[in-house]
Amino acid sequence: MTFQRIVVALLVLVVAALGGIGYFEWKTAVQVRTLKAFVEGYVFNEAVMACEQAKSSTPFKWNGGKSTSVIGLNSVKLDKYSVSASYTLVADNVYCDYDPIKRKAEIGSSFLERE
Repeated sequence: MTFQRIVVALLVLVVAALGGIGYFEWKTAVQVRTLKAFVEGYVFNEAVMACEQAKSSTPFKWNGGKSTSVIGLNSVKLDKYSVSASYTLVADNVYCDYDPIKRKAEIGSSFLERE
């Protein structure tokens, strides 16, 4: 009888622990999505201006473009100590990657090994 109570108590503890882990994971995911949306909104205007002013043989026209979309904030871990961030916009099938840290735009770049 004592053994059964111990097993049931351990089972209840495991279920409660898994529920707590799931709750904190959900809460963290919501905060990360909120932070990402805030950063993307903060960077958007700078990215559009830099992309339209970037020198390239293919012009990037966000304002007045027929087909525009935001791919969003991407990051690639280059090595153990550095992460490269890029905010990608597409206007009329012309890709523009904006680096929010360097505040520099590249049109038709291969940030994600795009061809």
